[in-house]
Amino acid sequence: MNKIERALISVTDKTGIVEFARELENLGIEIISTGGTAKVLKEGGIKVIDIPHLTGFPEILEGRVKTLHPKVQGGILFKRDEKEHIETIKKYEIKPIDLIVVNLYAFEKVIEEDANLEKAIENIDIGGPTLIRAGAKNFKYVTVVVDKEDYPLVLEEIKKYGNTTLKTRFELAKKVFRLTSNYDQMIFNYLSQINI
Repeated sequence: MNKIERALISVTDKTGIVEFARELENLGIEIISTGGTAKVLKEGGIKVIDIPHLTGFPEILEGRVKTLHPKVQGGILFKRDEKEHIETIKKYEIKPIDLIVVNLYAFEKVIEEDANLEKAIENIDIGGPTLIRAGAKNFKYVTVVVDKEDYPLVLEEIKKYGNTTLKTRFELAKKVFRLTSNYDQMIFNYLSQINI
């Protein structure tokens, strides 16, 4: 079992994230982050690598494109025990991302506040679902945390084993697909009520 070396953290609900990231940092895990999450972590004294520093490419289109980059997705999706994948990430200087901590834009909260269509559309998360789906697909190697209630379990296992167990990664992956399925259903339900 490889040790977790690098975590990508990008959360809308920042409850407990500084403490969680501090524990990860104390375990020698490098923290990558985006926008508002990076700001909160830095203010909490956490050393953070900003996504643009990792990718060599700025966040663009008012933040619509941040993590949709081969250096991010490749770091998540590569198979750690497949020679061709290892050669590819070395060739393109892609660093492995072993832990993803993401919760999605609060679309439900926005539409409950009687938002107009434009505001609702801007709160449809693209990068978040892409990150967590990529990690969940590659659960054999990658841990994905979408629920702050799982922070203690993940920390406990990393402290004990240097990584999470395959069983935990699989259970967390199932949570991801349940979340993204519900998220897309919520968007569909909202859009179904709109006439243009």
